[in-house]
Amino acid sequence: MKKTFLFVLLMCCFAGVAKAQNIQLHYDLGRAMYNSLEDRPWVTTTVEMFKADKWGSTFFFVDMDYTDKGVASAYWEISRELKFWKAPVSAHIEYNGGLNYINNAFLAGPAYNWNSADFSRVFGVQVMYKYIQKNDEPHNFQVTGTWTINFCQGKYTFSGFADFWREKHFDVHGNEHNYIFMTEPQFWVNLNQFKHVNKDLNLSVGTEWEMSTNFATRNGFYYIPTLAMKWTF
Repeated sequence: MKKTFLFVLLMCCFAGVAKAQNIQLHYDLGRAMYNSLEDRPWVTTTVEMFKADKWGSTFFFVDMDYTDKGVASAYWEISRELKFWKAPVSAHIEYNGGLNYINNAFLAGPAYNWNSADFSRVFGVQVMYKYIQKNDEPHNFQVTGTWTINFCQGKYTFSGFADFWREKHFDVHGNEHNYIFMTEPQFWVNLNQFKHVNKDLNLSVGTEWEMSTNFATRNGFYYIPTLAMKWTF
């Protein structure tokens, strides 16, 4: 629900057409698919903000998970992209953190971005040092890839990110793991790009597929889809 927004807006900013924020609502199907996720919340909201300036850009997002008793967990990332030169490589610094035993993480490294001439296709790669506070082995790395493809005259968007990082941790059964892979491709139908729909109706409907290996306390591969709506401001 997260990193693709930053990359797309960074590219759009260079074209002078950036939109600053969106809010997403996801109905999570994880607990319906896995007995081990029976306590997983059904609903997640994501709020994202992006702002560019002459020295680069700032981005953050906040995820909040809900049960019938209220907010069950929260997670946020904030990053600063520095690029006041013409080369396609930017300097990237980032903080990740949240509730429910999520350790603070600090990241830094170069970011390479590419876009087609009409910005219908954008791709990026970040290679970062990752310091995870209070981890038994705090010095780690993370590689992130992002993509966005708009097609059919902007009616549809296929976007997402993929993370691979090192982090010593243990799953629910006590097995030790050192590497985590996660990807969250999204598919959106952008309603205001269709004929007879008001252009100011900035609503998209779609889905997100969270796919991960050894993430958090899970052992092995998990596939968790959502049904989603997004409003872009």
